[in-house]
Amino acid sequence: MNFKRCNTKIPLLDDYYEHFNEDTRLKTRHGNVEFITNIKYIHETLNNDFNKKILDIGAGTGAYSIPLSMEGYNVTAVELVKHNLDQIKDKNLNINCILANAIDLQMIDDETYDLVLLFGPIYHLMNNNDKLLAIKEAKRVLKKDGTLFISYYMNDYAVLTYGFIKGNIQESINNNLVDNNFIIQSKEDDLFSFVTLNDINDFNKKLDLKRIKIIASDGASDYIRTPLNKLSDEDYNLYIKYHLLNCERIDLLGASSHLLDIVKKN
Repeated sequence: MNFKRCNTKIPLLDDYYEHFNEDTRLKTRHGNVEFITNIKYIHETLNNDFNKKILDIGAGTGAYSIPLSMEGYNVTAVELVKHNLDQIKDKNLNINCILANAIDLQMIDDETYDLVLLFGPIYHLMNNNDKLLAIKEAKRVLKKDGTLFISYYMNDYAVLTYGFIKGNIQESINNNLVDNNFIIQSKEDDLFSFVTLNDINDFNKKLDLKRIKIIASDGASDYIRTPLNKLSDEDYNLYIKYHLLNCERIDLLGASSHLLDIVKKN
């Protein structure tokens, strides 16, 4: 996930996800922090109302679709990568699977779902216009009183980790991959795109979305992977408790790897 571009063209999403399993990342200790956090807020929103319909846009191999379906919720999974969608289908669960692009959900009627998850697509859309299209489509299929969860991959996390910690920052600036304000300059053939909190706020303003909460999904966990993996189960559980108590703190948002923005229609 290095923001430094390769000399050769980055593989298409299909190729990438045939070799990278998002479910595996979420089952690591540092990745599990993000999953535990997101699923906590999902459950709070659903409030055990099994009549609510869920749309998981960019469902991957079903990290969220499958457990929510197993709990008894009505889940539809939208995924661009056929390899990923086939893995969901292979589970033989009662999940409606749709092969589609997040920026064009014309096969889905307006105001159909109570909860819409947009957890992956924004990472892979390189320009803000496409990001806005994806969020606009998610908003369109959301019921008037529904809730939209949007996950973002954060600029400052990438600058701090892949720039400074891994020693790529000066080379990246010299190659115009990072500007003088330390904003990553995504290109169309990159695999990942990063945003700032200002970008997120601007998206909400342009699309008339009202924020309910914004959360540092994984907080510091990506920075402390090695010590986190060495914790005893007891201490890891204490870390989760610490994280969940602090993940809504505004002063801790910017450096998180992922932010979860929970919004509604105005």
